[in-house]
Amino acid sequence: MDTRQIGQLDVSVVGLGCNNFGMRIDAERSRAVVDAAIEAGIDYFDTAEAYGGGQSEEFLGAALQGRRDDVYVATKWGMMPAADGSPANGTREAMRTAIDGSLSRLGTDYIDHYQLHNPDPGTPIGETLAALAELVDEGKVREIGCSNFSAEQLDEAEAAAGTARFTTVQNHLSMLTRDPETNGVLDACARHSVGFVPYFPLESGVLTGKYRSMTELPEDSRLKAWGERAGVFLSEERIAAIEAVDSWAADRGRTVLDTAMSWLTSNPQVATVIAGATKAEQAAGNAAAGSWAMTADERAELEALLG
Repeated sequence: MDTRQIGQLDVSVVGLGCNNFGMRIDAERSRAVVDAAIEAGIDYFDTAEAYGGGQSEEFLGAALQGRRDDVYVATKWGMMPAADGSPANGTREAMRTAIDGSLSRLGTDYIDHYQLHNPDPGTPIGETLAALAELVDEGKVREIGCSNFSAEQLDEAEAAAGTARFTTVQNHLSMLTRDPETNGVLDACARHSVGFVPYFPLESGVLTGKYRSMTELPEDSRLKAWGERAGVFLSEERIAAIEAVDSWAADRGRTVLDTAMSWLTSNPQVATVIAGATKAEQAAGNAAAGSWAMTADERAELEALLG
């Protein structure tokens, strides 16, 4: 599998998003997904203290025992209060409490990629970066990143950076959600040499091609379980777009999944695509889909099709 750089880390261009661990699948199924991902060439695993109330980190850590140094572990803090009741924010105190908890749950003494899950408007970003620099100096963290940051917040973080700077930003991006192209985030990434890590790259399964109706949802699907919340990801307009993409992809011997993954990996600003999975075959399929190198002409055709 191709690799991309996150600072000093040489990571697989397709990663595994572990937000399903502890939320939709148990420890045994999580291990099966991790095993399949590694076998398929994936070496970047993204989780967060908030996922599954900490179980995502626990399940991932257990699945990686004996091979921790062969992979890259990314996690995030700043979305949920700490176990001691401390608020979720970017202060040094909150971060110190959070990382100790993550290291314990993951069963490791270092995190490859540590990310602030949400901006903290109440804490100067320079304070957060200085505290992260301490973790890097101590060897607890190798690279740092942020999530859900605007272009202005990325500019502010770069201006305040000292010995440590954000190497990535993790925001929502897919063929169907392209806000970073127009809200300045990708432009800010280019200005500051910040890699982009797209979350919801498959729109919670919509871009796997398994949803072809607003009413007939697969029984074991996330959107079926979500009920009315599924409307955030599924609409008649999106179903029509997927049908068009399916036809375009079929003409090239590809699938909707292949197209969704390659559309992202063909963007050089993308550092890694953290597609989630609840089954081993899904992890393997995501890895295989990411191996297709879409040409510039194909990308232009697809974007014209999508409007």
